[in-house]
Amino acid sequence: MEQPLWATFLLSFLLFFDLSSSSDISQLFEAWCDQYGKTYSAEEEKSYRLKVFEDNYAFVTQHNEMGNSSYSLALNAFADLTHHEFRAARLGLSAAAIDFSRSTLRGPLLLREIPASLDWREQGAVTQVKDQGSCGMQICACWAFSATGAMEGINQIVTGSLVSLSEQELVDCDRSYNSGCEGGLMDYAYQFVIDNHGIDTEEDYPYQGREKSCNKDKLNTHVVTIDGYTDIPPNNENLLLQAVATQPISVGICGSERAFQLYSKGIFSGPCSTSLDHAVLIVGYDSEDGVDYWIIKNSWGTGWGINGYMHMLRNSGNSQGVCGINMLASYPTKTSPNPPSPPPAPGPTKCSLFSYCAAGETCCCARRILGICFSWKCCELESAVCCKDNRHCCPHDYPICDTERNLCLKRAGNSTTVEAHEKKQSSKKFSNWLPFVENWV
Repeated sequence: MEQPLWATFLLSFLLFFDLSSSSDISQLFEAWCDQYGKTYSAEEEKSYRLKVFEDNYAFVTQHNEMGNSSYSLALNAFADLTHHEFRAARLGLSAAAIDFSRSTLRGPLLLREIPASLDWREQGAVTQVKDQGSCGMQICACWAFSATGAMEGINQIVTGSLVSLSEQELVDCDRSYNSGCEGGLMDYAYQFVIDNHGIDTEEDYPYQGREKSCNKDKLNTHVVTIDGYTDIPPNNENLLLQAVATQPISVGICGSERAFQLYSKGIFSGPCSTSLDHAVLIVGYDSEDGVDYWIIKNSWGTGWGINGYMHMLRNSGNSQGVCGINMLASYPTKTSPNPPSPPPAPGPTKCSLFSYCAAGETCCCARRILGICFSWKCCELESAVCCKDNRHCCPHDYPICDTERNLCLKRAGNSTTVEAHEKKQSSKKFSNWLPFVENWV
C-alpha cells in the first residue's frame, strides 16, 4: 500500500516525543490510520482501537527509551490489535503436529565451506513478502507460506526460475494431516506436494485469505515438483547454518511475544519463549558489530518489521536458539526437472476482421453477395468443408456435400462411386450449425 508521505513523516516525528495528552495520542492515531489505510465501521470501534493503540504506544515507548536493547519497536500495521487478538489471528504452527515422530536428516545434507554471510534474496531465490492475513479469523496458514517459500527457493536454485507457489492449494487441498487455517506443519506440506506430483502457481491458484473447497483442476496443475525433504536435527545450530548456506530453510519459532508483534528493526534477541507457534523462512545470515543474526522472511506483509523481514540473534549460546529457531527446521530437496509446460490452448479461429469461431471450429460463410461474405457461422468441426447452401458443413474426410439427402460423401479411390457417411451419424452430427451470432463485416 502506498502511504501518504505526510502521514509517514508525522508518525515518525511524533514518536520522538512523550505524548501525554489524549489529543496528542489521537493525532498520532489519525496519522497511523492514514499511513496504513485503517478504517472502522463505527465510532465505538474506532474509540476502542484508539485505546488499544495508546496502550501499544506506551509499550513501544518504554522499550525504546530503555536504550539497552539490540532492536527497536514501532507502531507498525498491528498497533491497533491487543496482544491476545494478534496471537489469535497470526499464529498457526500446529502444536499437535510438532509432537509427531520426525525422522531426521531424510536425505543428504550438503556440507560446504560456509561463507561469512549470505542472503538468498541477492541470489534471486526469494519471492516478494506475502501477507497471510488472519485466514478467515481462524488461527493462520503460516505453515503454508513457510513451505512455499522453501520450495520457491530450491526450485530457483535448481532451475534458475523463481516461481511464486500457491499457498491456497495447500490450505484447501492438503488435508491428510494439515488443517488449513487451523494450523499445519511444513513437512506434511512437502509430503503433499510429493504425493501430488507437484504444486500450482500463486498466479493460477491465488491466496484468498480463507479456506475454500479444493479446486481439483488446479490440484492437477503441476508446475513445480520436489523430490523429498530433510529434517535438520533439533538444537543443532551448526547443521542449520550449513543448510541455510545451501538454500532457504523453513523453521518453527515462537512468535507470540508482544515485542515480536511490534518489532521494527535491529537484531531481535527476546526475551522469547521456545513454545513453537509460528512458521517463517530463514533466507540468509550476517553479522553486525560482531553480533550474528539470521535473516527471517515473515508472512505478515511489508507493514511489519524491516519491510516484512526480521534479523534474529544467531549464536545466542542457547542450543534451542532465540524463540526456538533451532528446534524445528526442515527443507525440501529437488534434483529432477519440473514437468514440461502444457501447450497453450488454441486460440479462436478468425473468420474476418470482426468475426471469430471457437478453437477447433471452421468458419463458413452464411451470407454472400457478389462473391463477398457478409456474415459467418461456425461449423463445430475442425478443417471442415462448407457446403454451398450456406447452411451445412461436412468433415474434411467426407468432403462432398449432398444436401438433398443430408449426406456427406467421399470418392472411393479413383472410381466414380462414392461412399456415404453413415446417414444417421451425418444427420445428427454434421448437418446442423452451432448457434452463432452473425457479425457484419
